[in-house]
Amino acid sequence: MQLLDALNWRYATKKMNGETVPQELVDQIIEAAYLAPTSSGLQPFRVFAISNAALKEQIKPIAFNQGQITDASHILVFAAWDNYTEDRINTIFNHTTTQRGLPAEAMNDYKNMLIATYIPRPENQNFEHAARQSYIGFGMAIAAAAELKVDATPMEGFNGPELDALLGLTEKGLKSTTILTLGYRDTPNDWLVNLKKVRTPKEEFVTIID
Repeated sequence: MQLLDALNWRYATKKMNGETVPQELVDQIIEAAYLAPTSSGLQPFRVFAISNAALKEQIKPIAFNQGQITDASHILVFAAWDNYTEDRINTIFNHTTTQRGLPAEAMNDYKNMLIATYIPRPENQNFEHAARQSYIGFGMAIAAAAELKVDATPMEGFNGPELDALLGLTEKGLKSTTILTLGYRDTPNDWLVNLKKVRTPKEEFVTIID
């Protein structure tokens, strides 16, 4: 129930007070994203944690001047692989077998199946698949922030190519997918803070099949 209580507490914070989130809490939120499950364990996304004030000022107009970008203590930019490549897949499986103390060829059948499936596909299809994996980590980070009583605002409202250029993501083979701002709510000045949390009626949301 602690998680549910935390999720009821959280909301998409519209106004933050500029207070700094302790680094140990930011680290725990990032760790939740790091530990998130991903398809075939490929973990095809990266997280960029930004607290630099000047850089946040540069990001703000790219994010349509949303105030949370500069009022937040940190912003986390989630960026997915722009494509699956044989080298990327081999690197992940080599790391896995090494960490597990397995022979290098132990997972070859599964690895080769993935290569045969992913590599022929269009680049955009592979990026969209990788982006969906980044959202799993994104959701884990939101939940972790709520448990730690750190306010967070999930954002898709930004110009992806401009953000990619600013952060040098293209050169890294990445494309930005989402932003999560971290900070503390400015209760007197946030119009959303005291409004009732509203969701679709549960009987419409859930279908029970016995």
